[in-house]
Amino acid sequence: MQLGSDRAYDILRTQHQPLDAIFAPKTIAVIGASERENSVGRTVLWNLISHPFGGTVFPVNPKRHSVLGIKAYPNMADVPEPVDLAIIATPALTVPSVIGECADAGVKGAIVLSAGFKEIGTAGAELEQQVLQQVRRGKMRLIGPNCLGIMNPHTGLNATFASSMALPGKVGFISQSGALCTAILDWSFHENVGFSAFISIGSMLDVGWGDLIDYLSDKPHTESIVIYMESIGNARSFLSAAREVALTKPIIVIKAGRTAAAAKAAASHTGALAGSDAVFDAAFRRSGVLRVKSISELFHLAEILAKQPRPKGPKLTIITNAGGPGVLATDALITDGGELAELSKETYEALNQLLPPQWSHNNPIDILGDADPIRYAKALEIAAKDPNSDGLLAILTPQAMTDPTQTAHQLKPFAQIGKPVLASWMGDADVEAGAEILNQALIPTFAFSDMAANVFYYMWRYSYNLRALYETPALPDNIDTCDRTIAETIIQLARQAGRTLLTEVESKQILAAYGIPTVATQVATNAEEAVRLAEEIGYPVVLKVFSQTITHKTDVDGVHLNLHNADAVREAYNAIASSVTTKVGANSFAGVTVQPMIDLRNSYELILGSSIDAQFGPVLLFGAGGQLVEVFQDRALGLPPLNTTLARRMMEQTRIYKALQGVRGRKAVNLEALERLLVHFGQLVVEQRLIKEIDINPLLVKAEEITQNSLVALDARIVLHDLDITEVQLPKLAIRPYPTQYVSSWIMQNGMEVTIRPIRPEDEPLMIKLHKTLSEESVYFRYFHLIKLSQRIAHERLTRLCFIDYDREMALVADYQNPETQEHELLAIGRLSKLHGTNEAEFAILVSDRYQCQGLGTELLKRLLQVGRDEHLTLISAEILAENSAMQRVCEKLGFRIHPTAEGSVVRAEIIT
Repeated sequence: MQLGSDRAYDILRTQHQPLDAIFAPKTIAVIGASERENSVGRTVLWNLISHPFGGTVFPVNPKRHSVLGIKAYPNMADVPEPVDLAIIATPALTVPSVIGECADAGVKGAIVLSAGFKEIGTAGAELEQQVLQQVRRGKMRLIGPNCLGIMNPHTGLNATFASSMALPGKVGFISQSGALCTAILDWSFHENVGFSAFISIGSMLDVGWGDLIDYLSDKPHTESIVIYMESIGNARSFLSAAREVALTKPIIVIKAGRTAAAAKAAASHTGALAGSDAVFDAAFRRSGVLRVKSISELFHLAEILAKQPRPKGPKLTIITNAGGPGVLATDALITDGGELAELSKETYEALNQLLPPQWSHNNPIDILGDADPIRYAKALEIAAKDPNSDGLLAILTPQAMTDPTQTAHQLKPFAQIGKPVLASWMGDADVEAGAEILNQALIPTFAFSDMAANVFYYMWRYSYNLRALYETPALPDNIDTCDRTIAETIIQLARQAGRTLLTEVESKQILAAYGIPTVATQVATNAEEAVRLAEEIGYPVVLKVFSQTITHKTDVDGVHLNLHNADAVREAYNAIASSVTTKVGANSFAGVTVQPMIDLRNSYELILGSSIDAQFGPVLLFGAGGQLVEVFQDRALGLPPLNTTLARRMMEQTRIYKALQGVRGRKAVNLEALERLLVHFGQLVVEQRLIKEIDINPLLVKAEEITQNSLVALDARIVLHDLDITEVQLPKLAIRPYPTQYVSSWIMQNGMEVTIRPIRPEDEPLMIKLHKTLSEESVYFRYFHLIKLSQRIAHERLTRLCFIDYDREMALVADYQNPETQEHELLAIGRLSKLHGTNEAEFAILVSDRYQCQGLGTELLKRLLQVGRDEHLTLISAEILAENSAMQRVCEKLGFRIHPTAEGSVVRAEIIT
């Protein structure tokens, strides 16, 4: 008997969304409506009544009986009907009281156009907080302040003070700059670009990026989302929404503030702090978002990703009738990070038979200036079959023998071949008709070949970002055996002693507690003790200054390497003591550490670190290490927590990664072991939140079979947060980590012990096995219809079910480990999914047929209810087939109320939490 069902993952459902009050209102009040020419209040009112949206508009102005011929009301209390949306265009100082009136009147949504808030400084920020208090009191949603407003072109809603209405289309556009909105609007008319929504988000006092991404993702008119961003606001909300939506609808961002000067300008404009630009790149990669550099790229990519399939790799094949444009495209491709596809033997031979002897015999494939339409089409057909090619670019320049229009007709059939096909018809009037034919056939066409190559690279980068979301990672060994107690004790003792800088020994002990190998390190407080330790360890050895105050040892000549005898150790000890005393004072010298000198031959020095970003919290760093780490700056950033796939993606972002794979006769390093180390390091950063900074430099990696010293931290530095910082003040992680608090064992009615825990991305193979145990009845009760096994265990589907965002949903699995084989099996899964824009959630339970009637379903639902209470949800529900009496009994036992629905075959279970 199957316990539970919801349809959130299987059937598109229309749910009420609080933001509908803003984007699909039936009644609108314009507060600050005016007759004054060129005023915001007059322009907004005129836009609303001149573009009918199917609702009623109420001007609110205490000084006028009517505005633009429409009866006006002195305040919100006098408006005769309930109002969905209030648009506020009054001075900033009046906005808190106006929002208070809206709250009292039960207004569901508001847009504050007024400026004069946090962008002007402290007084404006305080004013914002007053507004927010009223918003929360009224349980309304608010866009702004300091924004242009919003448009819903498909319904005719123009709730802005822009001069024109956007064209309807399939692009959801969100901008943090109102001025840029008007420029984009003008540009869109010339380019015939339409929008599903056109949104100026302003200061994001309430509604932020995450809210709007979620809202647009549910709207069928929206096929892609494009964003102009200056600051991230709630980083966790953005990343959470973006990661979920990017899997089905492209999200393309242009982020202002790449340079330090631009970041400063953006901060003064929006009143927000600007974070490191490289961290934004890392965050966008992590969530599957594509970042571009220009406005034109923003909309090009939105259109192209809707027309053409994403490339599966970075290799492009170029077909051209002129050498120069092919070379320009190649330069642009390689400079960005793409690759030219290497022609296979079969492709080469087929082209030899087709083309004149003078063809380029390489990629770019120069089919020569006299190429007719048939030659173009056949060359493209041959190149498209090459397994080495991930995409194709056809370049045409108008020459005397060229027929751009007929060539375009010949290429139309290649629009959908499973690989992206782009074109560059270079010229003006002569190629215009051909370019239009290709565009109509869904082959994106560009005026210049380098632009087309650049777009292909962006398409590949988007695929690359998404690939990390779809790949099933491996679960690192011993991930659950880290000794958190050791790390916490060391940190607390240091804080009790009034220290925020840990010693090298303490730092290495914390690393070791998290499974990160460290070189043996002992402390000597005099020269003779240093000699004794050196002889115990064995020569050669390394001496480093031991101090509770010195951050960088090399700054005080505090490191002496390759010491081969006792005299050298004594001399090094005395030299370090003298140098430290001279440079920073005797109080900073507490002795030396004695460590074995590790053989650096056939090895690489890496750096692994963590620091705090103002907007994203803890950030991880991986790259080439050693003394010149700041000079080479070969590093990649990432956000914790990591899994093995994400760890590998970080490594791939660096130049040293190529060397780690093996180069110039060297063996490759153990990349799997390095992945696991990065995962453990990320776990350390997530769990020990009092740590402000960590540097492991160098992390030595040897190109050999894994041994004790082939992967080892030679030096480590940990800095803690200030002593007076509180738990609430600690920087928050941008991505919610694995919720270990929900891991515990439980005994089934048959005596079997299982571990009930949150699902992991690595559980996909176990989920496949679970689905193979289900009967048709179990499948029917769970999904309301039968679904083939091949569909239920499809990789992309299971990836989304296993690689979840714990901020949005919780899935608990019953994990049984066979004591004889040590193999794991999932016996059941319970899922709690929040509904977009609400404080409610739906649940579902799935139990393997072999283990039903053992209390598993009841226990999972009981635990999901506790999760709901922890998350402060107001309502948990599920829709259940009326014939599924077992599920209904379980719900009633746990306090749910069962209600009939309009569908006679379905009942609804609800519980207020």
